[in-house]
Amino acid sequence: MNAELARRPDVGPPQDEDALIIEAGRGSGLYWRDLWRYRELFYVLAWRDLAVRYKQTVLGLAWAILRPLLTVAVFTLIFQRIANLPSEAGAPYALMVLAGVLPWQFFSAALAEASASLVSNSALITKVYFPRLIVPLAAIVVVLVDLLVSLALIVALMAWYRFMPGWQLLTLPFFIAMAFLASLGPALWLSSLNVTYRDFRHAIPFMLQLGLYISPVAFSSSLVPEGWRILYSLNPMVGVIDGFRWAILGGSSAIHWHGFLISWALIAVFLWLGVSRFRRTERHFADII
Repeated sequence: MNAELARRPDVGPPQDEDALIIEAGRGSGLYWRDLWRYRELFYVLAWRDLAVRYKQTVLGLAWAILRPLLTVAVFTLIFQRIANLPSEAGAPYALMVLAGVLPWQFFSAALAEASASLVSNSALITKVYFPRLIVPLAAIVVVLVDLLVSLALIVALMAWYRFMPGWQLLTLPFFIAMAFLASLGPALWLSSLNVTYRDFRHAIPFMLQLGLYISPVAFSSSLVPEGWRILYSLNPMVGVIDGFRWAILGGSSAIHWHGFLISWALIAVFLWLGVSRFRRTERHFADII
């Protein structure tokens, strides 16, 4: 009799109505609710990744400032002093480059860290179920902390060049959010692919290196001929970098609104593709990782 009751799915120990039940294949509504309920795990993973990132380093978070500073110095020497590329409307060239380096380094680091996050946390993923979206999100937030720290460079260069920003600087948080969304979609897509096809980790640095040259990091978008503007704007980071420059340089920069709207449309498309791909393959991560 007891064995028969044990086999019946409708008979069992009483369930707490407030108990949290998480299983693979949950519906979208329940999944996003579970994601919120597991926010403490998100905080733990983000804090752990941030601590590991600078563990046993001499300079610690100062690396978040040194990396973009050295990049700006190299780009200024090569592209302004040697190639004689102009700045935007008389703004200091180093400040213009910094406004492009910060969002690009955030984007490239977010893709690199998030794409490898699931594989590096395989021990956790194979032991217990939780919304896997937490893992790449935590990796991107750690890179976001680096970006926020490196914003101190903007203040330092503005003081060095005695450059007074305009009211546009107040819109910088909006463009930081835009950079976050621009990185989130591709990062989720690449992280899910990297679980199944491990050789993607070799292709990501090559794609990021190529993206650096086709993004307006060391040059102004105003140098792009009008006939190439639509094709040029198919790179979502063009709108992000131009937005950063407009916010930091103020009246010394300009946003090309057609390209900016194209960037937003592509960010939305990539975000939808990334989330869809991730949710579609998430239930199999523990089996193939």
